Amino acid sequence: MDTTVTKTNPLGTERVGKLILTFAVPSIISMVVNALYNIVDQIFIGQGVGYLGNGATNVVMPMTVIAIALSLLIGDGAAADIPRNTDRVNDHVGPGISGISVRAYEYCPAVWFRVRTVQ
Repeated sequence: MDTTVTKTNPLGTERVGKLILTFAVPSIISMVVNALYNIVDQIFIGQGVGYLGNGATNVVMPMTVIAIALSLLIGDGAAADIPRNTDRVNDHVGPGISGISVRAYEYCPAVWFRVRTVQ
């Protein structure tokens, strides 16, 4: 007895409202958990280090959010663009991705050691 299960892509067949709820709820939960983590972190830093620790984390937090936003912008944009264009540039996608990865691994230690020597 051979049974074949065929699944359709819900993005093409499901209602838009249900899709928004399906994808938005986990994102909202993760943002709430992240906010709670930051609140608890501020409480512990305030008790342990004092107001200077809270000031330092309040200065660094927006920079961290901006860095994460930029990395998600580039990463998600590339993740959406590469599969869309693989039929046109099939020979260039693999070397391009591996070149980006090699460059990232080259720059990370250079930035790390530069930051360490400045401090």
